[in-house]
Amino acid sequence: MEQKLWSISELADECGVTARTIRFYEDKGLIQPQRVGANRVYNYQDRARLTLILRGKRLGFSLEDIGEFLALYHTECDPDHASQLRYLLEKVQTKVKALRQQQADLEQTLRELMRIETECLSHLKMPEET
Repeated sequence: MEQKLWSISELADECGVTARTIRFYEDKGLIQPQRVGANRVYNYQDRARLTLILRGKRLGFSLEDIGEFLALYHTECDPDHASQLRYLLEKVQTKVKALRQQQADLEQTLRELMRIETECLSHLKMPEET
């Protein structure tokens, strides 16, 4: 069975990114396409890696974190993927904790801004003293 290959523009279109974005991830060593002549070609594994990279970025993980996670798949002979799952779990728990703190900070900021807004509206409705 012949494996499907994508050109850089096909992969970019399919994943909703630019070819420049894909080249950036290549420069960072996160994707390593094959070459057919001067053209880059991407296989199913490259597409899956790009999907993981984009998901990781969307969730706020650094390229370093994403790279470490992807590297575990190549360095470990772990059929249950326990090492990868432990690493991912640690990173997810850290991210959840940080996001909960950001959420609490945002809620406090919103309460304060709403209080200031109420005070401003109250002062604007009061007749001026002469």
